Amino acid sequence: MENAANPVAGNANAAAKLAEPAQGEMVAYDRWLERAPALRAEFAGGTPTRHLVLDDFLDSAAAARAVESFPEAMDDWIHYLHYNERQFGLSDLDALPPALRQIVEELSSERFVHLLEELTGMQRLRPDSSLEGGGLHRSERGGYLNLHADFTVHPHRPRWRRALNLLIYLNPDWQDDWGGHLELWDSQLRSCGQRISPDFNRAVLFHTHEGSYHGFPDPLRCPPGVTRKALALYYFTEEAAPLRPVATRYRARPGDGLLKRTLILCDVLLLRVYDRAKRSLGLDDSFANRVLRKLAGR
Repeated sequence: MENAANPVAGNANAAAKLAEPAQGEMVAYDRWLERAPALRAEFAGGTPTRHLVLDDFLDSAAAARAVESFPEAMDDWIHYLHYNERQFGLSDLDALPPALRQIVEELSSERFVHLLEELTGMQRLRPDSSLEGGGLHRSERGGYLNLHADFTVHPHRPRWRRALNLLIYLNPDWQDDWGGHLELWDSQLRSCGQRISPDFNRAVLFHTHEGSYHGFPDPLRCPPGVTRKALALYYFTEEAAPLRPVATRYRARPGDGLLKRTLILCDVLLLRVYDRAKRSLGLDDSFANRVLRKLAGR
């Protein structure tokens, strides 16, 4: 009766109901699909690369469970510790806590992939069940990720072209002066076009290609014991013939000095060797983890 007497309130209540996920849903599909035409136009016009920033992306309860279950122990984590990167990753789906594994499985479902296609206009997307290079990412105080463009072809599926990155940040009460902003740069690395704070339950979607340089290159200034947490999933398109792979390419920023530029380049050359070995010998990042941990110890 209250809504009948107040049609404005009734419309508002109906819209709020539509915005809430259905019982048990981790993503508010109806809410995002309702906004799909506008978001698709926003994605297409994004600079310096096509992208979207979507706040309150997961159901709030699912996002809270993800933070609560985010692992603290580092035994199974890959130690990405080399000159161009200082962070940790967990890409073994079976090693994820149930709450996080359920989210990853939902974000790899046919229904969710269809949602991504509606939001971006990209077609025939494929999720990566192996979470190659993705999964959980965690960076401690002093951690960083230099500017880079991602590998272009799946290491073990030569016809899969990398097309779309999805990053979901899980950082309650993140402070702006701690840094950790995702930077999106133009393909010529002349300027930073976007700086996106890793706020809690914020999702960033962006088109991945040979010129989509991104990272958080300044060391984190968060307090000891606080970490920058993210869930990363990558989506591919399948081509008719095998593709020429290009390994991850790290680059210096315009203001970086000669020494830093030289060290970045040396690290890139080592990573190219590893990428070729990975593709030809069928290695995975657990092998790299063992090598990097030994090098870090020295």
